[in-house]
Amino acid sequence: MADSATAAAAPPATVGQAVIPLVNRLQDIMARLDGDAAAGVELPQVAAIGGQSSGKSSVLEALVGRDFLPRGPDICTRRPLVLQLVRHSAPEEWGEFLHAPGRRFHDFEHIKREIQSETDKEAGGNKGVSEKQIRLKIFSPNVIDITLVDLPGITRVPVGDQPTDIESRIRTMIMQYIKHRSCIILAVSPANADLANSDALQLARLGDPDGSRTIGVITKLDIMDRGTDARNFLLGNVIPLKLGYVGVVNRSQEDINFNRSIKDALAFEEKFFSTLPAYHGLSQCCGVPQLAKKLNMILLKHITDMLPGLKSRINAQLVAVAKEHAAYGDTAESTAGQGVKLLNILGKYCEAFSSMVEGKNKVSTDQLSGGARIHYIFQSIFVKSLEEIDPCKNISDEDIRTSIQNSGGPKGAMFLPEVPFEILVRRQIGRLLDPSLQCAKFIYDELVKISHGCLTSELQKYPILKRRMGESVSNFLRDGLRPAETMITHIIEMEMDYINTSHSSFVGGSTVVELAKREVQTSRVPTPLSVHKDGIGLSSEIQLKSSVENNMQLKSERCQKSRAVFARDATGTTPEQPDTDAGTSVVGGSQKGHSMVGGSLSSMSDPRVHSLNSLYSMVRLREVNLLSQPPITLKPSENKSNQDLTEIAIVKLLVKSYYDIVRKSIEDAVPKAIMHFLVNHTKRELHNILIRKLYRENLLDEMLRETDEVLIRRQRIQETLQVLEQAHRTLEEFPLEAEKVDKGYSLSEYTTGLPKIPGLNNRSPGSIYTSSSSS
Repeated sequence: MADSATAAAAPPATVGQAVIPLVNRLQDIMARLDGDAAAGVELPQVAAIGGQSSGKSSVLEALVGRDFLPRGPDICTRRPLVLQLVRHSAPEEWGEFLHAPGRRFHDFEHIKREIQSETDKEAGGNKGVSEKQIRLKIFSPNVIDITLVDLPGITRVPVGDQPTDIESRIRTMIMQYIKHRSCIILAVSPANADLANSDALQLARLGDPDGSRTIGVITKLDIMDRGTDARNFLLGNVIPLKLGYVGVVNRSQEDINFNRSIKDALAFEEKFFSTLPAYHGLSQCCGVPQLAKKLNMILLKHITDMLPGLKSRINAQLVAVAKEHAAYGDTAESTAGQGVKLLNILGKYCEAFSSMVEGKNKVSTDQLSGGARIHYIFQSIFVKSLEEIDPCKNISDEDIRTSIQNSGGPKGAMFLPEVPFEILVRRQIGRLLDPSLQCAKFIYDELVKISHGCLTSELQKYPILKRRMGESVSNFLRDGLRPAETMITHIIEMEMDYINTSHSSFVGGSTVVELAKREVQTSRVPTPLSVHKDGIGLSSEIQLKSSVENNMQLKSERCQKSRAVFARDATGTTPEQPDTDAGTSVVGGSQKGHSMVGGSLSSMSDPRVHSLNSLYSMVRLREVNLLSQPPITLKPSENKSNQDLTEIAIVKLLVKSYYDIVRKSIEDAVPKAIMHFLVNHTKRELHNILIRKLYRENLLDEMLRETDEVLIRRQRIQETLQVLEQAHRTLEEFPLEAEKVDKGYSLSEYTTGLPKIPGLNNRSPGSIYTSSSSS
């Protein structure tokens, strides 16, 4: 093996000497980021996994060539250890921890104690486990440039302060590393256990199903049962892996207790593989030096394959972080700078408000937003609700008859008056006021929602400014709602004040009369005659009515129209003959009899009068001098004539016709009033109002004061941006070296860096330590 001086003299332009240190520098750079920021950048690395006491730590120490990891019979690795090996030309060796910047540890026993101390600090001193990394960088002329991650060994039975689900926790922790395609898996399994039950290979198969990123390491070959060997394992005949296997011989616990050096252990390993015939011909997969070369080769190719995608990811994250940093902006110190910033915020806010109302902002595909919601309220809520209103819903036939009769006064009406129609149609028009005002309130609520959705990320930094802007906008919208409501009220009142029956769309005159008659004829059903319940035959009653009507025809026209009210005894028997005085007083021209019947008879000496008196003797005339007091509330009689039904139908048709005219006018006028007085007025005047209310020099410091969370977040974003920019510049150094990968290279140009073992011909042909390119 070449010594340190020879290794240092290797050509500086080889790819191995350029690519792996490049990744190490990137890891140093990205280590300054927190977990969320660094999650998007997956750097190539090698993760060592295995069961507890499988020999992982011994493999890592053999690669470094120094004893520096905590050891013991129980679980030793209780926190992920990110180990960076950096080869340099100076003869001295030292280690540096990320948590102790600027401090060099030249004594590797101090490094071991520092790892133990940091582990106990985070995971406790009683076998606890933590996911927080320990980052250690070792500088030495005897190492290869590589980054390894030593993960806690898989344990099944919890001990000490370990939780009951310690196995699942460790498996989850391991999967967080090996599931990424940027990770090379170093699956360490002991040779004295069944390889089919290896925890490391089981986990590696979960993280790398096709086995393209897994290197198998078989440890403890020297303690296998006599007569057995690991040749089939190393050849991949048991569980094949694309990257193959490497067998190593570790130091035993006795060697560690007696401080046996790594150099002595490597010499023993060389002698072990040389003397056993089972491993002859397997020099390319036996020994720690071959593992180092294999790791270097695989990692080098892996890094080369990953770099183009790595560049893309870092560039994409750099753009995203730069955009977020620009959104936070810089802090303005001067009053003039604060004023400019406030004006910019107010201007952007008003532009965003107008854009959302007009539908010019980012169009959502999930739901209606902004101005589209306003249009929906106008057309699908307001107009639809007006069209569903029945103009005659609250008008009964009795209401119409009562209004018609009241309009006639004491004389009665010869023709259908207009007053009932106007009264009823005004009442129905008044019903349009509430939904119109409610529509204005809905639009107001939508504008408030739009104002809350403008510049949410920008205003989140300034809670006081956000609160004051919200108050100013709400007050301004409320002030705009009042004139809109006033205008809507005036529109309804104008329609109620003037009933324009000359409208071209109004259905009146003979047309409505014909429609009403047709409606009455189709709805009226003839009723059969019924027999009186009092038992008197119809013939006598008909004769009585015919006689009375014949006598009434001799009188004036008004007497003919008058009606007499007759009554029968409740028992149904024929009433007694009234006395002469009574009959004379009732029939013979008393004033009371005249008011009820409609006029006095001309002469009592008329023979026809005596005939009439004989007829009245069959029934008893209601006592006209005993009129009852009319009730306080009078209603029209329940019996409706054809004329009554026709008049009712005419009024209903007139009300429906005119209501439809007014409804269409309201459907058009109310949205216009709301848009003019509320929506467009807000768009025109919002910027001026906000400047008038908020742009005050004595309030700038208070309104532009950021929260502590924003200040901390801005600082983190600035640091992340600096780290990503530095990583980007580092990657820019690689393209010149990438050409050498296409041309190919020989492993003999790049030594393993492992220390030279005295007494061994490390360059002799056939030696397992040869750097032949066959590996």
